[in-house]
Amino acid sequence: MREAHPIERAVGMEYYVSDADGVGGQLRRDPADFRVTEIEAFDPDPLDADPGAYPHVLVRATLRSWDTNDFASALSDSLGISRERVSWAGTKDKHAVTTQLFTVAKVDPEDLRAVELGDVDLELLGRTGRKILFGDLAGNDFEIRVRDADTPTNAAAVTADLAAFAAGDQSGSGPGDEPLEPGDAVETTVGVPNYFGQQRFGSKRPVTHEVGLEIVRGNWKGAVLAYVGTPHEREPDGTREARAYVDETEDWQGALERLPNRLGYERSICHRLVENGANGPEDFRDALEAVPANLQRLFVNAAQSYAFNRILSERLERGLPFHEPVAGDVVCFRDADAPEDFPLPDTDRTQRVTEDRLRTVRRHCERGRAFVTAPLVGTETELADGEPGEIERAVLAELALSPGDFDLPDEFDSSGTRRAILLRTDLAVEHDDDSLTFDFALPKGSYATVVLREYLKGDPGDL
Repeated sequence: MREAHPIERAVGMEYYVSDADGVGGQLRRDPADFRVTEIEAFDPDPLDADPGAYPHVLVRATLRSWDTNDFASALSDSLGISRERVSWAGTKDKHAVTTQLFTVAKVDPEDLRAVELGDVDLELLGRTGRKILFGDLAGNDFEIRVRDADTPTNAAAVTADLAAFAAGDQSGSGPGDEPLEPGDAVETTVGVPNYFGQQRFGSKRPVTHEVGLEIVRGNWKGAVLAYVGTPHEREPDGTREARAYVDETEDWQGALERLPNRLGYERSICHRLVENGANGPEDFRDALEAVPANLQRLFVNAAQSYAFNRILSERLERGLPFHEPVAGDVVCFRDADAPEDFPLPDTDRTQRVTEDRLRTVRRHCERGRAFVTAPLVGTETELADGEPGEIERAVLAELALSPGDFDLPDEFDSSGTRRAILLRTDLAVEHDDDSLTFDFALPKGSYATVVLREYLKGDPGDL
């Protein structure tokens, strides 16, 4: 186990579990280097089904260099319909080739077939009685190429470390595999902590969780300053100067004159503050509500994710297992509706692990029937007992948070849930000259970059 990059530590990812040196290299030089295909969990009826009973057309879209939201807008514009009639199961990265499901409500299939958008392939799959919802997928398959790796032969040692972690060995060193030479490939089951990846917090300016923490603490003005102010070294000079001006003056009209137009959400907040006078906490809360509802939720979700990452890092530091519970842990059970060969946790079915049940629950975890969890804290969160509970309470105390703090107005409210702490997958890595190709699948909500960071061990901005 070694210390992570400073940017990662800032969002709670304190460690790599692999002690092996990284491979270095460049990710996403070309969108085709990062391919994502949804593992589908949404079955349609035939396309000729009654459109009155099945008003949504299910489409499989393959997109090159498209942000999911931007594609939905372009598709609705092309069809001449409201953007609200387009829905999807999962948001994907723009700098990739992605294959994912969408539904379009009350549209003629022939109109969909006639859509012409650059770098888009559409396949009509059938009709459905309801729109597809966020999360209506089992997971994602990834095929990722890392180019210009500095030391690609190190991939074997990293893989060995991650295989050891998946099996419960947290010593930081797996079996001493030979270096991965050109033409070689290795395939095994690997595991990493199920961290929330850097994207959750902002890849270039990781402050989303800071905004959320201030919201949960009831400091609405502090949340605004964290989002609109707080310059970061990775931003352009003009942007940093505008944010610094906000921090120094709290002059919202002056901020509007300085913030670049591309920072649309920040400018919306400043507009609202100019309008309402910025005289008290309610005015600052009102300003935050000027941004879209999904971003309001993301602020609080990022705060929960940061606390979760901190809990996992503390568990690592204490040497507690990830693959099986200790007394006091809370486990969840396997989702009965998940594909047989792709076990998924069902966080609605949990059980607190007592000493007398420990051996039985460990067997369930060994067979993939149960998963150790940690909290995404909200109003309904019940913390663990024993040492896992000590960790959870210590992290929340350090962050000055409690479950009741998440009883918030409107979109900021969150009841919380739990999340599996171990991310385990069958991974294949192949060495071709100075490049490495990775193939693996992850359950929905987990991050490919959390696996890749163990291999590259570099600046998370490069992921």
